[in-house]
Formats: sequence, C-alpha cells, structure tokens
Amino acid sequence: MDFQIKLDKLNATVISKAAKITALNATELKEAFTSLNKKSINSVILDLTESKYCDSSGLSAILLGNRLSKDTNGKFILCGLQPSVFKVIQIAQLHKVLLIADNQEEAFKLI
Repeated sequence: MDFQIKLDKLNATVISKAAKITALNATELKEAFTSLNKKSINSVILDLTESKYCDSSGLSAILLGNRLSKDTNGKFILCGLQPSVFKVIQIAQLHKVLLIADNQEEAFKLI
C-alpha cells in the first residue's frame, strides 16, 4: 500500500508513502478519497512529503479528492510538497484552486 490513512473524528490525513504518484498508484489514492467520502469524512489532508514526482494521473486523483471534499462542504489541503511536485501543480495552475500548506501542522490550522 502506497498510502496510509490516519482518521480523526471529523477529518483524515492521507500520507503518501510513494516516491511517485503515477498511473500505477493513482487508482489506490482515488479509492482512498472515495472511501473517506462514503464515510462522511469530508476534510482531508494529503501529505506528499515523500513524493518526489506526480504525473497527470496523480493530478487527477488529487483533483478528485478536492472535488469530493468541496462537494460536501469540507476542505482538501495538500502539504509537504516537494519542489518538483509543486512545479507540476503550478504548471497546471492548480495552485490557484487547491489549498496548500507547508506541513501537516499548518494544514490542520486550515481545517
């Protein structure tokens, strides 16, 4: 499993253990977001501290998590972005759409 989920009463933290988020594991991430949404957990922090690369499939999974959270009046926050991942997000201009924090502590303050 490339992703670890820590549940709290009202939110969840999904921690990436994958060096890369690609088509090989993006489905697993999408399933994690969908499962959390079905459990009425609508505020999610995605910690990408260990992820050094993200392709379009990874961005698609991130956007799904964001949409599911927003659709249920929750918050979706990315944290721990490595420079290479942040650059991909900037190129796609998703930094204008997504909430981004430096680390989990800052992300929890945004919830």
